[in-house]
Amino acid sequence: MQVGTHTHTIDEMLKAMAQQGWRITEQRRSLATLFAESGSYLSPKDVYEYMKIKYPGVSFDTVYRNLRLLSEMGVLEQFHLADGLKFKASCLSHHHHHMICVGCEKTVTFEFCPMKLVQDLPESFEIQSHRFEIFGYCSECKSSAAAAAPIEH
Repeated sequence: MQVGTHTHTIDEMLKAMAQQGWRITEQRRSLATLFAESGSYLSPKDVYEYMKIKYPGVSFDTVYRNLRLLSEMGVLEQFHLADGLKFKASCLSHHHHHMICVGCEKTVTFEFCPMKLVQDLPESFEIQSHRFEIFGYCSECKSSAAAAAPIEH
């Protein structure tokens, strides 16, 4: 990811916070920077460990509450991966979906939207948003798992 992209992601995150009436504090700016620069999935514990270095008085509860609120406003996406709940900066630039490796957490985006194929939804239901992820093994993890598997006789 390029530095310009980091700045754009940080700006989008801070703008979304401000639109919700949040004060843009140095802690929230640090949180946005962490997710913009990370590009990977972060557990609440990962975020807490990062934040307490700069802000020793921050509590785990405060970090967790902010992660949940940022997720609810669409700034962060939350995922339930094999090792627990993790968060990642939302891809706010355009509509797409993800394939996520359950081995290494590599994420591949794809532009096809399965919502085009969804039929027979109740007419009274108004869709506000949707997510679609495919979980599996990337070629590297699949190859390493096959290489590590015992040979059966």
